[in-house]
Amino acid sequence: MPTTVLYCSDPLNERRVDAHFAPEARQLRADGAAVHLIDHDALTAGDAERAVARVPAGAGPLWYRGWMVPAGRYAELDTALRRRGAQLITDPSRYRRAHELPGWYATFAGLTPASRWLPVDPGRAPDPARLVALAAGLPAGAAVVKDYVKSRKHEWEEACHIPDLADPAALHRVVGRFVELQGEFLAGGVVLRAFEPFRVPGPGTDGAPGELRVWWRDGAPRLITPHPDSPADAFGAPGAGRDGVAPGLPDLEPVRAAVEALDCPFVTTDLALREDGVWRVVEVGDAQVSDVHRAVDPTSFAAVLTAARRS
Repeated sequence: MPTTVLYCSDPLNERRVDAHFAPEARQLRADGAAVHLIDHDALTAGDAERAVARVPAGAGPLWYRGWMVPAGRYAELDTALRRRGAQLITDPSRYRRAHELPGWYATFAGLTPASRWLPVDPGRAPDPARLVALAAGLPAGAAVVKDYVKSRKHEWEEACHIPDLADPAALHRVVGRFVELQGEFLAGGVVLRAFEPFRVPGPGTDGAPGELRVWWRDGAPRLITPHPDSPADAFGAPGAGRDGVAPGLPDLEPVRAAVEALDCPFVTTDLALREDGVWRVVEVGDAQVSDVHRAVDPTSFAAVLTAARRS
C-alpha cells in the first residue's frame, strides 16, 4: 500500500498544499505517495468535519504532516477521519505522549534536564505559593519556563529564563509574563526545567554541532539534521542520513532505548551539546508537527515517510 500523507492546505487556496510544506509534498508525490489536504484553520476552530471534507473516502492509514495541532483537536481529527474510512497512523494517545512534555518526560528523565509542571488554564498564571512549591522539586539555581509543548526562548530574559529559583519575585514575574504572551495558545500548563548551559548552535569543539534533530521512525534513527533554528552555514556538507550535520555526532544508543520505550511511530528528539561535552535531549516531539531545517533535501525527508512500516 502506498504511503498517504495528510497536509495542511494553503489558507488562500484550499486546493494547494501550504507553501511551507509544498517542497515535501512535491517530493512525496514524485516518490509515489498520495497527498491529501485538510483545513488547519477549521480543525483548530473545532470543526473537524469541515477540516477533512477534501479527504477522499476510504483513504486508509495516513500520516499527518503540518502545523502543530493541540492534542484534543488531534483526537477530533482522528475521529472525523475514521468516519470517512481513514485513520491516523499515530493514534491520539501516542500523539499526546510524544507532543507534550508530561507524556515523554519520565521515559527520558535520565537524558534531559530535570523538570516539574503544573496544569494551568490559558491566561491564568499559577499563584506565587504554587510556583515556589513547584520550584522546590528542582535543583537549586537557574531554570527555564515553557508550556507542555513550546517555550518563548526568543524572549529569553522576559519570558523564558529564571536566573535563580530561590527568588520568588523573579520566578513569578517570568512565569507570569510567559503565560501572558502565550495567551490562548498556552498548551496544557506551565513547566519549569532546570537550566543547563549548552553550547551556542554552530560548530563546537572538534567540529561537533551545537544542536541537532534526530528523526525516528519505528524506533530507528532515519535522519539526523541541524535543529531548525541553527544557521544555514553552521554545519558541514550534507551526508547520507545526516543532512548538514558535521562530524562529532552523539552516541544515540541511550536515546534509542528511550524512543523504543516511548512506543510512538514517528518522533523527533532535539539534542544539544552541554558545555561539559555531554549530549542532552532538550526536547521530544511528534515528528508529524516537527519542522525541518531549510538545508535538508526534501528527498531525504520523503524517504523517512515512505520507508516500509514495521509490522
